[in-house]
Amino acid sequence: MITRTVSQRRAYVGLVVRGPNGQEGTVEFVLDTGFTGVTTMPAAACAAFGLPAVRLQPARLADGSRIILDVYEAALLWDGSERLVEVLAMNGAPLLGMALLDGSDLQMGVADGGLLTFTPIP
Repeated sequence: MITRTVSQRRAYVGLVVRGPNGQEGTVEFVLDTGFTGVTTMPAAACAAFGLPAVRLQPARLADGSRIILDVYEAALLWDGSERLVEVLAMNGAPLLGMALLDGSDLQMGVADGGLLTFTPIP
């Protein structure tokens, strides 16, 4: 089970990101239930962790525009286990998408200090 809190109507989830050569740090992701992918981080953060680029991916943004994104691979520490995930390189706040939550029950108290809890679905 992972427990975090809500602040200013945003659900922040700090997760440890590991690069292939031992680079490691905690990244504060914003939970985005409208994002069906796994995660996003700015390209500079992907470079700082030494993440390997794996491919390019076309994407459609919320405003309807289309772009091509670099896709990187990273290890995330999720509920005590390391998970190898895809990271889309995008400017702005790092986002945590619904693909990472697959198989989890999400409970969220939407108020400052409200609890955000991810529990595996048996």
